[in-house]
Amino acid sequence: SLIDSPVILKILQNWVPRVSHYFDKEHYMYVGHQIVIQESIEHFGAVVWPGALALSQYLESNQEQFNLKDKKVLEIGAGTGLVSIVACILGAYVTATDMPEVLENLSYNISRNTQNMNAHKPEVRQLVWGEGLNEDFPVSTYHYDFILATDVVYHHTALDALLATMVYFCKPGTVLLWANKFRFSTDYEFLEKFCNIFNTTILAEFPESNVKLLKATAREN
Repeated sequence: SLIDSPVILKILQNWVPRVSHYFDKEHYMYVGHQIVIQESIEHFGAVVWPGALALSQYLESNQEQFNLKDKKVLEIGAGTGLVSIVACILGAYVTATDMPEVLENLSYNISRNTQNMNAHKPEVRQLVWGEGLNEDFPVSTYHYDFILATDVVYHHTALDALLATMVYFCKPGTVLLWANKFRFSTDYEFLEKFCNIFNTTILAEFPESNVKLLKATAREN
């Protein structure tokens, strides 16, 4: 049953006190696994933003509602890879995608955190929003059960390309889960366009962090 009003949640301090003296690594605990994330100060995409923490926490707490086991999951704008790693721990076949300059750090985090698991090994692929979708991810071959996106909307110029990418991958039968910190009027304008295109439910709000978590599905024609 879809809840009419979103659950009000708090992002829990799921990170573990650092054992290493390196400034660039954060330790998190989800689904019984310690996850070590290397951030990079060079790229926006290589920092763990609050939407990623919110979605990771939500997936961990709502495994019956969103069972990822053996499901095909695509993360767009995967950044540091935290959400993809959590989805992998939960048993999904994960494809983590981002811009070329983020892929090295993304691959490093995903491989080091999933190498000793029996889980399906995640795949890391380049995906620039709105570019080469038909060539690189032809509809005939690629169908995803879940699309995951966190903090993909902020002050950038690729919002139309992002929306087009979400529409491209969110086929009938696909569930899109998008968590985002809402900061700017442009974020809310994007949200309005998003809600006009998809059947949308706000699953949870994290008011202290200004994060909303939305579930969207394709509208039946």
